[in-house]
Amino acid sequence: MTRWLTALLALLLLAPTARAVDEADLLPIDEAFALTAKATERGRIELHWRIAEGYYLYRHRMGVEVVSGGFKVNPLELPDGIAYTDEFFGDVETYRDEVTAVLTGAAADGVPSLELKVKYQGCADVGICYPPHTKTLRVALPAAAGAALLPGTGGIDLLGGTNPAIAAGGLPLPEAQAFRVEAIVDTPDQLLLRFTPAPGYYVYRDRTSVRLQAEGIVAGTPRWPPAQAHADEYFGDVQVYFEPVDVPLPLLRQHTRAVPATVVVELQGCQTDGICYPPMTREVVLELPEGGTIATAPTKAAPTLWLALLLALGGGLILNLMPCVLPVLSLKALSLAQGGGDHRKARSQALWYTAGVLASFAAVGAAALALRQAGLALGWGFQLQQPGVIAALALVMVAIGLSLSGVVSFGASLAGAGQSLTEKSGPAGDFFTGVLAVVVASPCTAPFMGTALAFAFAASPAVAIGVFLALGLGLALPFLLIGFVPALAARLPRPGAWMETFKHLMAFPMYLTAVWLLWVLAKQRGADAIGLALVGAVGLGLGLWLWEKARFRGALAKALAVLVIAASLWPVLVVQRLPAPARAESVKEGAVEYSAERLEQLRRDGRVVFVNMTADWCVSCKANERTVLGRQGFRDALERAGAVYMVGDWTDVDPAITAFLESHQAVGVPLYVVYPKSGEPRVLPILLTQAIVDEALAEASR
Repeated sequence: MTRWLTALLALLLLAPTARAVDEADLLPIDEAFALTAKATERGRIELHWRIAEGYYLYRHRMGVEVVSGGFKVNPLELPDGIAYTDEFFGDVETYRDEVTAVLTGAAADGVPSLELKVKYQGCADVGICYPPHTKTLRVALPAAAGAALLPGTGGIDLLGGTNPAIAAGGLPLPEAQAFRVEAIVDTPDQLLLRFTPAPGYYVYRDRTSVRLQAEGIVAGTPRWPPAQAHADEYFGDVQVYFEPVDVPLPLLRQHTRAVPATVVVELQGCQTDGICYPPMTREVVLELPEGGTIATAPTKAAPTLWLALLLALGGGLILNLMPCVLPVLSLKALSLAQGGGDHRKARSQALWYTAGVLASFAAVGAAALALRQAGLALGWGFQLQQPGVIAALALVMVAIGLSLSGVVSFGASLAGAGQSLTEKSGPAGDFFTGVLAVVVASPCTAPFMGTALAFAFAASPAVAIGVFLALGLGLALPFLLIGFVPALAARLPRPGAWMETFKHLMAFPMYLTAVWLLWVLAKQRGADAIGLALVGAVGLGLGLWLWEKARFRGALAKALAVLVIAASLWPVLVVQRLPAPARAESVKEGAVEYSAERLEQLRRDGRVVFVNMTADWCVSCKANERTVLGRQGFRDALERAGAVYMVGDWTDVDPAITAFLESHQAVGVPLYVVYPKSGEPRVLPILLTQAIVDEALAEASR
C-alpha cells in the first residue's frame, strides 16, 4: 500500500498537466458554428447557429449590431442555455447542437435589407477556445423579396460580396508553416533573426524570447523594431507582427573563438479570427565566426561548466539554511541521533538520504527540461504553479504530522519522515526523506542557484542534469559529512526520552506547512479548493487511523483503509480542474501590475522602474517582502528616486512573466530588476537588504 502511495505522489508531482492538442483536427470556425440569418417579417430576424458535435457556444458572448439599413432594435432574445462552470468565465450557460436567437424591432420604410454584425464565441471539447468572432451578414427584408445569406458559401456573402473576416479563416496551418523562424550571422557580434508569419497570422512580440547555447557566448537583448498595436481577446492590448520582421540579436562574448551555436526561440502566435497556438520552441543551428569584441559586462557572461557546478553545489548547501527545508532537516537530525553513535548506520543513512536527494533533483530537472523542449517555458519551482501538486503536498504534510503525533505508526522507529513508506526501518525511509527535502525546497531560491540553473537550462541535457545533481549534492552535503566524519557525528545529542517529545513537537511544523500550502492553494483556486483539500485531509486522517487499527485485523480491514486513503486523494484531481478566481488585488498597494507594454512606456518616459517578480508559493519572495519591500524605508527610497514599483505575480503560469524572466537569464522567482532613467537595467541579488535597494535606486535616478 505504501509503495502504491509513493508512486501516486510521484505521478502527481512530475506528470505534466498540459494536454497536447493537434490544431489541425479543429474545424474552421464557420464549420464549427454555421450561422445563417433570415427575416421572417420586417420586424423579426432569426439568427440560427448549427453547432458541430463536440463544440459549444457561450450564451453571454453572443450579440448583434445593426450596421446599416435603418432598424430600431430591441435586445437580442436568446433561449436558456445549459448551466456550466467554465474554466475561463465561471458559471455560464452554453448551447450545443443548435440555437436560434431572435432580433426584433422596426425597419424603416423602403429599406430592402439590413447589414448585421453578429458576435459570438465558442470552444471545442478538446480544450481549445476560438477567439471572439464577428461575422457580417446582409439580410434581405421580406418587402425586398429574398432571403439573406446561404450557408456553406466559403466566406462569400451573396448580397454583400466577400467578407474578409470569414475569408481569412480556414483550416489552421501546421505551426511550422504558420510561423517561420530563421537566424543568420550578421557580424561576429550580432545575429539577425527573421520571424515570418503566414498571411492571416500574427506573432506576439512580448511572448517571444531568445536564448543562445554556445560556449562562452550569450545572447543580449533583442532589438525589436516597432510592432503593431493589437487589441487581443486573450492578452488585452499587445504588440504583434503581421508581416515578416528582422530582429538584430547582440552577442556578448567571453572570447573571440569560432564556436558552434544553437539559437533557441520560444514564441506564440495566432490565426487572425481563428485559433491561438500554444507556446512553440524553434532551434536554429549555426556556426559563430571568429572575431568580435569581448563583452565588458561580466554579469551577462555565461559561467563555465566547472563554475556552474561549483555555484550549484554552493546554492544547494545554502538551501539547508532556508526556512523551507528546516522542518525536514530537523527530522533527519532526529533520526541520526536515534542511531546512538553507530557509525556504520550513520553512513548508510547519509548515503540513502543523498540518493533520494539526487534522484529527486534529477527527476525534477529532467521533467523541466522535457517540458521546455515541448514548448512550455518553465523554471525552478514550476510544479508549484499546479494546484493539484499544492493540494497533494498539503496532504503529505498532514500524513507526516499525524505520524509524528502518534496517530499512526508506519515503522518500528522514525528514520526520517520517509520511514512512513515502509514497514521496517532502513534505506527506504532515508531515501524518501531525501525526496521530501527536495519537494519542500522548491519554494526557496538560494544565492548562486539562479546563475547555475540559467546555465543548466541553456546547456545540453546531459550538462543540465549534471548541474541539478550538483545542486542536490550541496543539499545533502551536511549529512554526508556527519555520516562519514565521526567527530561530527559524536557531537549529536545522545538518544533518550527527549526524542519522543521532540518527535511529537516536530508534528506542528508539518501542520503549519500544510496550512501555508492551503493558503497558496486559496490564492490559486479560491475557497472551493480549500474546502476540497480539507475534505481530503479529513479523509486521509480517517484512512490512516483505519490502517493503524487494521494492522492486526487481516486483509479485509486493510483493504477498507486503502480504499478510504485512495478516496481522500480524489480532491487533488478535482482541484487541478477548478477555474482560477478573479484576482481583484493582484499587486500590493502603491504598485502597478506588470505588463511589457507599460514597462516600455515608462522607459520611454524616462522613469525609474523597480520590477519585482514574485509568487505566493515563493518563500524567498515573501521573506524579502516582509523584511525590505513591505517597509516604509523601501517606499521612501522609491519616492526619492521618483520610481514606479511594478509587480508581476507568477503564482500561476504566465507566459508574459516567463518571457521577462528569460530575458534576464532567470529561471524562477524572485527576480528584482531596477531600470534607470537611461541605460541598461540592473538585476539585484535574490536576498535583498535595504542598503542594496537604496543604492540601486539612487544610482538609477542619477
